[in-house]
Amino acid sequence: MALNLGKINTFVGMNPQADVKKIEKISKALGDPYRIQMMEAIRKEEGWMPCAVLIEMFDLAQSTVSHHLKQLVDAELLVTEKDGRSSLYKINKEVVNEYIDYLNRLGGS
Repeated sequence: MALNLGKINTFVGMNPQADVKKIEKISKALGDPYRIQMMEAIRKEEGWMPCAVLIEMFDLAQSTVSHHLKQLVDAELLVTEKDGRSSLYKINKEVVNEYIDYLNRLGGS
């Protein structure tokens, strides 16, 4: 049985069903403390954050850091760019701000 949420005005230019999926994906991506810490580290970086720097910052295996970063990229919270064999990351400010706006509306602000 599908849940009918009616018309949801969340992210600009998206259809309501896609909005719900996007909100769910972002919320799940931010549901891990390591991912929040990675977002915070990337936010503080001026420009692009190399993956290697994130691996050094956290006491996690390279594959685990890569998994967390992939979840954030898949949720469109991070933008990634290749530099040779290395990956670089930065915050997708547009998506983060849309998500914050949605949460503010949810809270009645």
